[in-house]
Amino acid sequence: MSKARESPAATGGAAAILLRYLRDQNRPHSAQDAFGNLQREHGLGKTDQFPTVSDSELKALDNEISELSSKVQTLQQSCRHMESELKDLNGSMTTPEMIKEIEELKKDCASYTEKLERIKSAANHVTPEEKEKVYNEKKLYCKEWRRRKRMATELLDAILEGYPKSKKQFFEEVGIETDEDYNVTLPVAV
Repeated sequence: MSKARESPAATGGAAAILLRYLRDQNRPHSAQDAFGNLQREHGLGKTDQFPTVSDSELKALDNEISELSSKVQTLQQSCRHMESELKDLNGSMTTPEMIKEIEELKKDCASYTEKLERIKSAANHVTPEEKEKVYNEKKLYCKEWRRRKRMATELLDAILEGYPKSKKQFFEEVGIETDEDYNVTLPVAV
């Protein structure tokens, strides 16, 4: 007795037939083997699940895809712009924070104004003689600083002539700290 061919629609579709076949065989199959075996039994083709489409329908779909792609690009650009604007807004102060900041600045301004008035009204101003004395002391101390720095530099250069390692390594080993380490510069000579 021969087996009658069943149509895929009558038995639940090509997917159901394939699943039943794989369960019955209970071993691995390549897609080509499964297709060949089911083609003989059920007359299934590789494209049974998909309807045929005309060229005009394909062109219409291509046009729709290009329209949607341009729309997506426009929306993405708009989204990036909005995200940038949101980032700017999140980084700025809120109205209550601004009000608080303004109040603090007004208090600071008032205290500085008061301090300035106290300084202006003070009776104990510095005399020109005291001012000259301070400038002369500053000049003397800067001159001494330069002299001592020059002496130390000459001494260190003499030591480094016979030292096998770099200047930086020597300074680290001995524990020498330079003006440059602390971003200190000598005042300009007057």
